[in-house]
Amino acid sequence: MIDYDFTKIPFDRIVKLGQISMLDTDLFTVSWLLGRYCNFKCSYCWAHGRSDKKDHRPTELCLKTIDRIKEQARANGYNSFHFSLSGGEPTLHPGYLDILDKLVFDLNNTTYTSIHMTTNMSKHLEWFKEYLKRANQFDRASITASYHREFSDKKLFANKILFLKDNGIYPTVNIVMVPENFNELYQTARYFHDRGLNVTLKPQSDSHANFIVGGYTDEQLEILHNGMKQTLDDTPLMRVRMKDDEGKIWYIDQAERFNAFNFNKFKGWKCESGCRSIIIREPCGRIKRSYSCHDEPLGNIETGFKLFDGPKECITPTCVSSADSKIPKTRT
Repeated sequence: MIDYDFTKIPFDRIVKLGQISMLDTDLFTVSWLLGRYCNFKCSYCWAHGRSDKKDHRPTELCLKTIDRIKEQARANGYNSFHFSLSGGEPTLHPGYLDILDKLVFDLNNTTYTSIHMTTNMSKHLEWFKEYLKRANQFDRASITASYHREFSDKKLFANKILFLKDNGIYPTVNIVMVPENFNELYQTARYFHDRGLNVTLKPQSDSHANFIVGGYTDEQLEILHNGMKQTLDDTPLMRVRMKDDEGKIWYIDQAERFNAFNFNKFKGWKCESGCRSIIIREPCGRIKRSYSCHDEPLGNIETGFKLFDGPKECITPTCVSSADSKIPKTRT
């Protein structure tokens, strides 16, 4: 199974797909950009991806928003929750640990709750020890550790991640594979892989996150298509399930590969985003069904929002974000 060849998947014939945990359970997902403020300034970062200005919403407003999310999700029939917190650099939000405490407080009232964090790992080890006190109370806690060669020491970076892994957190290293630095970055990816860490090779998108940049060789594209397969305890880890027009089932380990295969155009498909998943964007405070979505926002963190009561047709040309691609959807 570890030799599963993703190039064999008939992407042009796929009629249904989704993150397995959403297809098989009542999971409601929240992707929350806590702010664009970041202490790194990577040369390849999107124009809207970071800010030097602290733009965090008040912690009390964040806590009230969690209550509103759960109230409407439960009304739609969902009582399992996954909160993915990102930025900018989310750990710089002054109320980050308070948000985790809020989620911990409600654990006994949920069927299942997991948390995820996308971070550049710049916080010191003592902060991560405080994080662990909260994270270990959830059904599952995971992180995407974004490695940025311009600012990070790979050995110190890896040591922090392995500390979290040894303490029950499920980590993945994320590397933006800039074409002109591809070979060097791939060697770094091999370093993390050899230390026992899963690695996501993320294709670089343009400055507005609309499409994948050019400049990759055929050999590099093959690595993006099939390289660094993810495992859990040496067992292949498949997170997304697909069905083709003949009813055959296919799997892929991470939705980020959809971009590498240019399989991220779902306009006209029925998508469950908006009724069982939302994203919260900053600095505008909009609440939308997906990152890339062209629909009108569901509302605003300041003034409130209203979830869809069921799946809606996708009107967006391209899902650049893998968080959008893996939401359950069916070709009509």
